[in-house]
Amino acid sequence: MTEPIIRLKNVVKRYDETEVLKGIDIDLEQGKFYTLLGPSGCGKTTILRIIAGFEDATEGDVLFNGKRINDLPANKRKVNTVFQNYALFPHMNVHDNVSFGLRLQKKFSKQEIDDRVATALNSVRLKGYADRQISELSGGQQQRVAIARAIVMNPKMLLLDEPLSALDAKLRRDMQYELRDLQQRLGITFLFVTHDQEEALAMSDEIFVMNNGNVLQSGTPVDIYDEPINHFVADFIGESNILNGTMVQDYEVAFVGKTFECADAGMRPNEPVEVVLRPEDLDITTVEAGKLSVTIDSQLFRGDYYEIVATDDDKNEWLVHATNPAEEGQKVGLTFDPYDIHVMRLHETEADFDARLEKYEDAEEEAGQ
Repeated sequence: MTEPIIRLKNVVKRYDETEVLKGIDIDLEQGKFYTLLGPSGCGKTTILRIIAGFEDATEGDVLFNGKRINDLPANKRKVNTVFQNYALFPHMNVHDNVSFGLRLQKKFSKQEIDDRVATALNSVRLKGYADRQISELSGGQQQRVAIARAIVMNPKMLLLDEPLSALDAKLRRDMQYELRDLQQRLGITFLFVTHDQEEALAMSDEIFVMNNGNVLQSGTPVDIYDEPINHFVADFIGESNILNGTMVQDYEVAFVGKTFECADAGMRPNEPVEVVLRPEDLDITTVEAGKLSVTIDSQLFRGDYYEIVATDDDKNEWLVHATNPAEEGQKVGLTFDPYDIHVMRLHETEADFDARLEKYEDAEEEAGQ
């Protein structure tokens, strides 16, 4: 395994008596797009600031290419930050904003500065904008200037603190593609902070889901979405139907008074669990053909799907995403496949989850032989 470009080892941060980071351990490899995802106040921006050198860790170590950098000042670290408000200088044109850090170092000739600024602006598709004033630029263009100002310094890592939050919905979506494409073209490590799960799922190679100063789960977007580790992750990442259930035995789980075949294993017989069914995995059918019967309460048209709320006979509420509308008050069936059911232990840690998954995969491999 290659040495991570950044490693946080048991990083704790306290402000007076308040502990905002509670022993963070994360590894960031070269050339990947990482996202810290979580609600406001969970500690994600604090991690960014500690890596950048703007904050000191109360306990633990920050390593860059294996070397401890806790005491290295921010201007000596090979990372640059793009802030939420971009922090551009309104009295300077685009060229002067992008070249600001190079000019501060006083070791580059004017030609070298001009060449590096031109390369950086070309990388963010702003060729020909060097003489523009900041006030003449759109929000998306200003964001790209901020990124150009960061990458012109040739950082090994780019830290992005919710840089899309001030943009309108369409521009925000366009910039998700721009950022992902830029990261892949530059080949440097991006660490992106957001509370928007759609952004995280769309752009990331790996996501760290945070809450209350802890990393609850890390993995690829598909892993996080399809295999949430606990109630918080399942509820925070996308929309979910979460119900209490019982793991009858391997590959069988009971909920809403019925037993269903599932794809999960490795738990104790009759262990209390929570069951997750994503709304897009539920199909509406006839009552006779359904695994469950529900009554349609309401629906909203969301453009490419109908968001339907229904209730079963036990008063459990179900959220369904359907391509066709339903009639309020109509009784219908819901059906789903065994692999659409995700079973979660009530208080499972990521280490417990990994151990259970490994045991399950070993058993599957053995059975295949």
